[in-house]
Amino acid sequence: MAVRLRKILLAVQTGVLVFLLAACAGGQTVPGLGNQTAHLAATGYEETGEASWYGHPYHGRRTASGETFDMYQMTAAHPSLPFGTWIVVENRANGRSVKVRINDRGPNRSGRILDLSYAAARVLGAIGPGVIRVRLRVIASPEATRGLSEPLSHSRGRGGETMRS
Repeated sequence: MAVRLRKILLAVQTGVLVFLLAACAGGQTVPGLGNQTAHLAATGYEETGEASWYGHPYHGRRTASGETFDMYQMTAAHPSLPFGTWIVVENRANGRSVKVRINDRGPNRSGRILDLSYAAARVLGAIGPGVIRVRLRVIASPEATRGLSEPLSHSRGRGGETMRS
C-alpha cells in the first residue's frame, strides 16, 4: 500500500512540475490581452486571412498599447503580434500593399486577423468593401526598430512601385 501511495504522490508531483514549467514557458504577456499572450513572430512570419478597418468613433481614443489612435496613421490591430511590430499587408484581390505598425489589439470579430487604420485601408482599397482578404508578413520586430518612425525597407505594389507609408 505504501509503495502504491508513493507512486501516486510521485505522479502528482511530476504533473504539477510539468504544469508549472509550461506556465513559465509561455509567450510575452501583453496589456489588453488578459491571460492571452503575444507570440514573438520572427521577421518573415506570414499569415493569411480577412482584414477589416476602423476609424471613427475610435479616432483619438487610447489603443491597447497606450497610444492615442490616429486613423490617419499607418497602423493596425492584431490579436497577438507584439506592439511595435512592422508588417507588410497585401490585398490579395488587387495586389496593393502597405507597411503598418501594430499598436492595438483586435479585430473583435471571429475569423479576422487584422483591423487596419482608415489610412491603411484606403491605400489597400478596403474602404468600400469593408472586409478584404490579406496576407501579412512581419518585416521588423519592435526591438529592431526601437526609436525609428518606420522600418528601413519599403513594400512594393503589384507593378513594382514603392508604396510609402
